[in-house]
Amino acid sequence: MLSKSQARAFFLGGTLVTFLIFIGLTIYSFMPRNDQTNYSKITKEVVRGKEIWETNNCMGCHTIMGEGGYYAPELTKVVDRRGEGYIKAVLMSPIPWAPNGRKMVAYHMNETDANAMVAYLKWIGKLDLNGFDRIVSPLAKENN
Repeated sequence: MLSKSQARAFFLGGTLVTFLIFIGLTIYSFMPRNDQTNYSKITKEVVRGKEIWETNNCMGCHTIMGEGGYYAPELTKVVDRRGEGYIKAVLMSPIPWAPNGRKMVAYHMNETDANAMVAYLKWIGKLDLNGFDRIVSPLAKENN
């Protein structure tokens, strides 16, 4: 059993060690070599794509990096999976896109906006995912 002064010293020592570890990890995480944001590659077109994404509430159905709705496909690496042409065709289509019985709104985007969305999705696809290169919706069915 610890005496009152030993317990106090143990508590203060543990608190100090934990605080120093926290400060060290915080400093380490903010070092430029640990930057995983892909921030340097943000262009006006990427920003415009993000604005379109938010304005149209794409996250209501789709997910990016596991965040969002699970009604429609995960789009983190969609450019790698489907290609720019496919994405632009879906976004510019005047009729609703309905693969697998799930209907997507017909946005009928112009070429500039479709290119901005592709730029945004390409930028998202280049983020460092710490080894989680395949993010899949929990509702996705595995193909055996």
